[in-house]
Amino acid sequence: MINRLTTLYKLQFIDDQLDELEELRGDLPLAVNELTTKMTAIQNEIDSKEEERTASLEKRKFNESEIERLKTNLKKFKAQLFQVRNNKEYDALTKEIDHTEETVDKLQNENTALEDLSSKLKSEIKELEPQIEELKVDFIEKEAELKKIIKANEKEELKLTEQRVKIVEQVKKNDYNTYMRIRKALNGKAIASVNRSACSGCHNIIPPQRQIEIRQNKRLYTCESCGRLLVSADVAESSRS
Repeated sequence: MINRLTTLYKLQFIDDQLDELEELRGDLPLAVNELTTKMTAIQNEIDSKEEERTASLEKRKFNESEIERLKTNLKKFKAQLFQVRNNKEYDALTKEIDHTEETVDKLQNENTALEDLSSKLKSEIKELEPQIEELKVDFIEKEAELKKIIKANEKEELKLTEQRVKIVEQVKKNDYNTYMRIRKALNGKAIASVNRSACSGCHNIIPPQRQIEIRQNKRLYTCESCGRLLVSADVAESSRS
């Protein structure tokens, strides 16, 4: 049992050191992630507007070609008016001319709207581009600072991580699951020692009888106040040495 208690406390001791290294990074990881998210969102917006603008330009170009074709047809239809032999042919040509002119007007109006849309999108893209450039400057600065901190502690973090892997292999699965659950719930501190008759985690007094039982190192106990796993001062001291 004492090995079980010692191993759990060693795990907490290693995690404490890893947490300290994590704290050195401050809010930089979060800031870098937020900047990445913002840049991605703006870039997606720019890409979407670029695609819409390209589509509008292509549609306008197609419409212009169609307008030219229809105008050519109009000339032919109007020339044919002088060659009609009866009212039926005249009415048919007149309807074709009216329909063609309506289509030309419709396409010209659509092109005017497309031109306005293209201009609007171009202006919006122009406003977004400086925003993403500003974010990039901030991102590069914060990412470089974060990498510098990570690099400075890389060897220590690797060593601790390797030690943690070895320790976890020695911990019972149920104990590890309990440890991780408490660690997650209590800000990383799953194990506490009994110091001066109190839990080192929440500083509440441990009943005298329970203190005696904990010092015997025969089983796992939890603090009745905070829920942390408790070990004796002797176990804590031997685990840190």
